[in-house]
Amino acid sequence: MPSNIDLPYSNIGFIAPDILLPNKSTDMYRWATVACDQYTSDPEYWQDVENITKDADSTYKLMLPEIYLDCPDADDRIAEINQNMRNYIHKNLFVNYRRSFILTRRSTPYSPVRTGLVAALDLEQYDYHSGANALIRATEGTVPERIPPRMKIRKNAVLEMPHIMILIDDPGRTVIEPAAEALLSGNGIQPVYDTELMKNGGHLKGYLIDPSTGGELYRHIFRAMEELARSSGGFLFAVGDGNHSLASAKCHYEDLKRAGLPCRNARYAMVEIVNLHDQGILFEPIHRVLFGTAPERLTAFLQSKGCRMEPSGPAFHNLTYITESGEGRLAIPRELHRLPVGALQLLLDAYARENAECKIDYIHGADAVRKLGSIHGNVGFYLPAMDKNELFPTVSQNGALPRKTFSMGEACEKRYYMECRMIVDNEDGIV
Repeated sequence: MPSNIDLPYSNIGFIAPDILLPNKSTDMYRWATVACDQYTSDPEYWQDVENITKDADSTYKLMLPEIYLDCPDADDRIAEINQNMRNYIHKNLFVNYRRSFILTRRSTPYSPVRTGLVAALDLEQYDYHSGANALIRATEGTVPERIPPRMKIRKNAVLEMPHIMILIDDPGRTVIEPAAEALLSGNGIQPVYDTELMKNGGHLKGYLIDPSTGGELYRHIFRAMEELARSSGGFLFAVGDGNHSLASAKCHYEDLKRAGLPCRNARYAMVEIVNLHDQGILFEPIHRVLFGTAPERLTAFLQSKGCRMEPSGPAFHNLTYITESGEGRLAIPRELHRLPVGALQLLLDAYARENAECKIDYIHGADAVRKLGSIHGNVGFYLPAMDKNELFPTVSQNGALPRKTFSMGEACEKRYYMECRMIVDNEDGIV
């Protein structure tokens, strides 16, 4: 496979990569699986996915669900993933769409259609550190210890699959929406994939935009993105989902560069870009569940930090929590953090440091919080949603948000793996 980088537009951190899709004989329903960082406390979900994909070519066999990240056999799983990638390449599973974009249309049971653009971003123009002034910025605080396990997965991989979703602040709808209108205007253009998604994931279509057949539409995307970059104040791309995955890609690239190893393709990461103002972008809260604690012990700790176990006035953030005894109310002093999620996270992190047996998990969906929080030894906390229009101004002014501040939709609405891309520079190392 030829090198997959087209460099002329690297000055805005944005390129059209070579995109690999499975051939037409592939069962796309079983090929596409949800992002690995979902359902991290739901082993039944992933067992069901494993059963569905057992005898099929599937992205499930190319990724490690994070629920298994700390399992004793994680290294064996990663080795198998790397070999599966090579096997898929050697048996010519993929069709290579050179220097292309894919326009995506995703519908779910919970939100309107979401339109995105699969492209690649330049990791040289990305900085995940809080307060960075890079063109591509993180939206949440990056936890350094979460990067090495994810780098381990990428280290010997020959392919990447994006579950990273990047936001642009384009209220005039100048970049993606005109492309969607042109492709969907009844001109008979057929999608390169069109499939239902397993496990209540909705429906996904993808339309190819390449230099030969895309013509003016292909050029429009570059021109419009360049214009948006000029008006962006130096902040064009915000990581909406997949902050730690993109940070891991960055660290892997930097490691290769320092070692003097080939890293032309590793310099870029394939992502899906979505307009913040798209009707399908809905900010949902990411709730917290604390595992392995006595609720009364946690209550005593919170009260020692100035919290009240009852609704309180404007000087407090008022939240609801749940234990096996039912729901209660928690009031946290606003002076700890301007956002409820930030104030709660500070308290839970402090409590976990003093109680090593505790584990904090980040949960999508109120039903999951209710289920997990009601179990003996657990406490679940419900959090409010963030106004999406606050995202770019807040990150610009205050740096990255507290980790897991928001989620773009419910867990089943997250990106499903579909497209692949080579991240080694040639086939020489593929055996």
